Amino acid sequence: MMTVYALSYAVLSPLLVAFTGRWGRRRVLFWGMTIFAVAAALSALSPGQGTLLLSRALAAVGAGIMTPIAAAVIAALSPENRRGKTLAAVFFGLTLAQVVGVPMGAWLGYEIGWRYAFGVVAVLALPCLWLIWVRVPRGLRFQPVSLADLGGVLRDRRMMMAVSFTAVFLSGIYILYTYLAPLLSREMGFGSTQIMLMLAIFGMGAVVGNLFGGWLTDRFGPDRTLTGLALMQFLLMPLFGLLPFPSILVFALGLTWAIFGWSFNAAQQARLVSRDPERAPVSLALNAAAIYFGAAIGSGIGGVVLAQIGYLGLGPVAGVLTGLSILTIRLAR
Repeated sequence: MMTVYALSYAVLSPLLVAFTGRWGRRRVLFWGMTIFAVAAALSALSPGQGTLLLSRALAAVGAGIMTPIAAAVIAALSPENRRGKTLAAVFFGLTLAQVVGVPMGAWLGYEIGWRYAFGVVAVLALPCLWLIWVRVPRGLRFQPVSLADLGGVLRDRRMMMAVSFTAVFLSGIYILYTYLAPLLSREMGFGSTQIMLMLAIFGMGAVVGNLFGGWLTDRFGPDRTLTGLALMQFLLMPLFGLLPFPSILVFALGLTWAIFGWSFNAAQQARLVSRDPERAPVSLALNAAAIYFGAAIGSGIGGVVLAQIGYLGLGPVAGVLTGLSILTIRLAR
């Protein structure tokens, strides 16, 4: 289910953003959320696996329209000197969903049933539809984007190199994050309670990092912010290859890693918007696709590292790959 969703999002989001480029932004956001709500309801009512997988692909269509368009609208309506903080506020919601929404969904699924979890998602989408309709300015339009604009961005080597930062940076993070629980269990002797505590600390760090990234972007600019964050990951993640050490230090390392790991979003969004404001919806959609590609690639590389080196190889390899994302920043210039 997760693979179908991720691949559908990665492939369809840029195409759909380009296809709806001439529509009013409020209408696009409204219909994107509507599709997402309908997909959640279909998931809850699915009679079989085929329908369930189809509903997840449909959910990716709605989310793939919503996320990049929302970022483009916010970036365009906010003054440039506050763009980083404003984008961070938007993506604070996505980060908070990882900390609150994912555990709540898991609890509902296990305690009541997975259909009820999807049903709750469908119900929660309804007030969002109302808020979009009453809060997003009516008739809001930007420079229209089209499939030709998508092709233009794909052919723009510097822009695609800028987008590739997300894939490379997150690939490094997911090499370690995907296998963090078994790593801590094997090397630190952590049980379920300690692992859940570590994941909760990581989630809180991600929330702080998301807001911290907006402040860094407004103060130092996107390129310098992303370079500093990649350098911090290059230094921090190899420390997981030195386990075991005292638990309090492991928790502190996890918190610091999360803060600097999830500070990149606002800076990267602001960077792409500033490079080509007119085609920002397309580049932001490609950036969202790069998030999913990065997670998939990192998880795959992590599996190879486990097979060839072992658990203590995850951190060093992850640090090296994340450090390579600095090259994408230089080459994009």
